[in-house]
Amino acid sequence: MSAQPPPELTAADYPLSINRPDLLRTPSGKPITALTMDAVVSGELSATDLRITPETLQLQAQLADASGRPQLAANFRRAAEMTAIPDAEVLAMYNALRPRASTGAALEEMADRLERTYSAPVCAALVREAAEVYGRRDLLARPVADSDQ
Repeated sequence: MSAQPPPELTAADYPLSINRPDLLRTPSGKPITALTMDAVVSGELSATDLRITPETLQLQAQLADASGRPQLAANFRRAAEMTAIPDAEVLAMYNALRPRASTGAALEEMADRLERTYSAPVCAALVREAAEVYGRRDLLARPVADSDQ
């Protein structure tokens, strides 16, 4: 059985939870309508069920595009990719992307890891763009020479 392609959404589909709940599922596959306080109290839901799925984030990106908000759409697409990255690594990436925290080589390595390990080309492109901008603005960390250690 093959997955159906995502539907074409318009701004009129926002908010999805009201206008298109049929498209929304938890990471374990439960329909969004199963997310009730009774289900939480009874133990029918786990913490995983309360996390957003990459598919939902991609749908949100479609809505943002349909509403003429391409930057928001790009953020949703990056977020969709980031759902596959462990939380500790996301935090380490956040810290590494601070000005003067990483060398250009370290950021390139991060971008490569995002593509290779997590299939996250949109996030990798953002890291490469940051490295390029940091380089132009002299915001990259200076490589430490062996004699300086």
